Amino acid sequence: MSKGNGTEELLEWYRGNARDLPWRRPGVTGWQILMSEVMLQQTPVSRVAPIWEQWVARWPVPSAMAASSQGEVLRAWGKLGYPRRALRLHECARVLAAEFDDVVPADVDALLTLPGVGAYTARAVACFCYGARVPVVDTNVRRVVARAVHGLADAGNPSTTRDLADVEALLPTDMARAATMSAALMELGAVICTARAADCARCPLPDCAWVDAGKPPSTAAPKKVQKFEGTDRQVRGKLLDVLRAASAAVERARLDIVWSHDPAQRDRALDSLLVDGLIEQTEDGLFALAGEGAQPSPPRNSSTATR
Repeated sequence: MSKGNGTEELLEWYRGNARDLPWRRPGVTGWQILMSEVMLQQTPVSRVAPIWEQWVARWPVPSAMAASSQGEVLRAWGKLGYPRRALRLHECARVLAAEFDDVVPADVDALLTLPGVGAYTARAVACFCYGARVPVVDTNVRRVVARAVHGLADAGNPSTTRDLADVEALLPTDMARAATMSAALMELGAVICTARAADCARCPLPDCAWVDAGKPPSTAAPKKVQKFEGTDRQVRGKLLDVLRAASAAVERARLDIVWSHDPAQRDRALDSLLVDGLIEQTEDGLFALAGEGAQPSPPRNSSTATR
């Protein structure tokens, strides 16, 4: 695949086969796309879609979220994982409401000034909402380019300069077609040219360097499967579950019972939640979600936090 070679086939395939994702529908705003992009980081579409629709109904504009507490946003985040993303969205909403008149900017450089918005998210919003001709590179796109252009089974270690240049070279000059091309490359990697099993029989590309080379196997070391059971992440989630379900700050004992077999790990997880600003400890030793403690105190080390 090279610029112009396979473009029409890929665009036609995308128009006829793209998944009906809610954030792709007409009328979706930059703010709503920004929410979807943050939610989709390290989280499957199937888990994001219902939560995203709830958020759009509850917080259709940034000022609506800015008027809510951090705790309300964390509670609505539910089981999406990596809850610091929720805090970043809340902070972003406050900036958009105060400094951008509730409108997400279209310019990549302006987007990059927003809290929690990195290079990928800024380009994704500019492209998918405003039709900007900018390369949007995620894991799926990197894999498609590695195979179709470079003849490699996988993309290897990321290189921002190289990856952006690779995708830039494939984009049509027309802005509308370029934006669709970005979405099509991403879709192809998500549903056809997957990491686990490339479905080459259904691929719309007329040629692929990897197929032409005989589909050489990956030379990369196998990735370790990240376990969840028994990790600090699991403990953090259990502690947050208690505070999400509570209507007021809770005593330490309510938290201790959810992970009683390893107190040291529980203390470490609780301490990290305090340091990350996801929860608060009040002066009288109670715990609450961020923004919901009556008298929050500064984060403390596990050796000094109230037992």
